[in-house]
Amino acid sequence: MRFSVVDLQLAKFKEMRGKRPTAWKHWTEVFLRVLLLLFQSALFFVILYRVAPVPITPLMLMRGLPIEKDWVPFDQINKNMVIAVITAEDPKFNRHLGFDFEAIQESIEKSISKGRKPKGRSTISQQTTKNIFFGTQRSWIRKGLEVPMTVCVETFWTKKRIMEVYLNIIEMGDHIYGIEAASQHYFKKPAVKLNKSEAVSIAVCLPNPRQRNPTKLDTKLLKMKATIMRWMIGFEPVPDWWWTNPTKIKTKNSAK
Repeated sequence: MRFSVVDLQLAKFKEMRGKRPTAWKHWTEVFLRVLLLLFQSALFFVILYRVAPVPITPLMLMRGLPIEKDWVPFDQINKNMVIAVITAEDPKFNRHLGFDFEAIQESIEKSISKGRKPKGRSTISQQTTKNIFFGTQRSWIRKGLEVPMTVCVETFWTKKRIMEVYLNIIEMGDHIYGIEAASQHYFKKPAVKLNKSEAVSIAVCLPNPRQRNPTKLDTKLLKMKATIMRWMIGFEPVPDWWWTNPTKIKTKNSAK
């Protein structure tokens, strides 16, 4: 049986077409396996950090040495600091499940109305997840990966644990991480002895801790501090049962 050159080329083309789906399927499986492995690794650390201190974060590695950091358990952090960061950073922390959709929508609408690039507003749970696993790089990919990881953190950790980790790893100054290091650096005292004014001074600096100093607040930050201190009235002290049944207490601005 004789074959022309055209017939041979056609047969070769059909053979190549038959292999392409196989190769595409192979690389798809490889990608999914890698993705699954990364998720399992991240889940391992979520479960590990449910009880173990977080030794270092991507942001600490990016900033480099020196690193001022001293992990302290939750009961060695003054409740003034806990109330201050909830009031300043995430008023609905005690009610949401990791995401404050109303605040996100409000922030996006405000950005669009001012002609700025839309951006959401991160909760304390999201900030904790971001600091542990991703660093500060801004991208939609990071935001997309941050969502399932925040869900995992909210699922496996208590609110008390989220707050404990957050206050121990968050950047609070140039090469300063965590409330104990910040308290010692700025006020020369342990975190458990911070008073209300000192706690709020640290809290108002968190959005931009490398450019702000809790002991040298400008007029704008002093006004923010006064506002937060007013909102904190009636919210303290935090009883022990608040951590196991967090829906009973609301800050004044969270009730809006």
